Amino acid sequence: MPGALEGIRILDFTQMMLGPYGTQLLADLGADVIKVERLDGEWERGLEMMGDLVAGESAAFLAMNRNKRSVAVDLKAPAVRDALLKLAATCDVVVENFRPGILDKLGLGYDDLKAVKPDIIYCSGSGWGQDTVFAKEKRPGQDLLIQAMSGLAAAGGRADDPPTPAGTSIVDASTALCLANGILAALLAKARHGLGQRVEVDLYSTAIALQCQEISAMVNQGQNWERSRAGIGQAWLSAPFGVYRAADGWIAIAMAPVAEVAGTLGVSALDELDAWADRDEIKDRLEAVTAGRTAGELVETLLGAGLWCARVRSTREAVDELREQGHDLIVEVEHPRAGKLELIGCPIRLSETPWQLRQAPPLVGEHTDEVLGEVLSAAEIAALREAAAAR
Repeated sequence: MPGALEGIRILDFTQMMLGPYGTQLLADLGADVIKVERLDGEWERGLEMMGDLVAGESAAFLAMNRNKRSVAVDLKAPAVRDALLKLAATCDVVVENFRPGILDKLGLGYDDLKAVKPDIIYCSGSGWGQDTVFAKEKRPGQDLLIQAMSGLAAAGGRADDPPTPAGTSIVDASTALCLANGILAALLAKARHGLGQRVEVDLYSTAIALQCQEISAMVNQGQNWERSRAGIGQAWLSAPFGVYRAADGWIAIAMAPVAEVAGTLGVSALDELDAWADRDEIKDRLEAVTAGRTAGELVETLLGAGLWCARVRSTREAVDELREQGHDLIVEVEHPRAGKLELIGCPIRLSETPWQLRQAPPLVGEHTDEVLGEVLSAAEIAALREAAAAR
């Protein structure tokens, strides 16, 4: 069965999460993604998760680089530049997330690639955009820093807590999805109109866009919001939205009328309170009741009344359940060094051209000979190795 993107070839210069997660989605859907790494491998290969690696590789790297081929080269070597231009001429898409201007200095910028492939799609991901004030200041564009600068971190947590960032790299992941969508849109435009073009995404723009609801309320209603003292789930929502203590854990209650939640739980004397203005008092009174009941009892009672709620679970509980169910989101792959790995599969489902697990995340330069052999002779590849410009 063909992949949806079979025949699409992508030259991938990305690292960390913004690029690799986006290109992995495209690789899962059938694209031939050629990962270009430095001689000692992408930086994230050595990123310890919880203080450890998996057979010498970062769990983060393994999570975002399957179905790709790795070429390890020295980008500063002129012969490597020439080889990569030859490769680019065979590709539909080039993706990079270096600091703005780096690939231009190496002779691998948009204009350089457009000269060898006029309809190339050239996608750049960055922290702050290509020519913004912060980009020109060369500020580091990293997920936590972007959450801090965009207002996301300040909106999380209780009023007396420090700013509380998300529990995962939410801006990186969301921007990776924008990157994949932008490339798909450009591929469609190319198929329909014969156009190559630049595609640009950046973490800061995504972080602002993620707050479109809150910003719309803020600027159009002429008011700011503050975090709730008692812990309403999001700073801009009314009670009872949030997480509540149970006798044996926690539950979450989503959008629901205060009167219905209070009536279902047997909490009286809330009718005179305003869901927004008195949200902390409402939450305190509701939590005084939920704390005396088990999470299972609360969820059964509230769901039975048609109210939106769920038990708060750990990630391990969620993954164990998926595994027990045989869910296709949990996949196994045989890694040449680590052996059997469990990874999270592609969340995109297509009925006629489903994603396929073709190969494990690559070792550094595992496919250098294979890929460069498509545009160079064996002698030319040997010369690059002799000059320590390829691995």
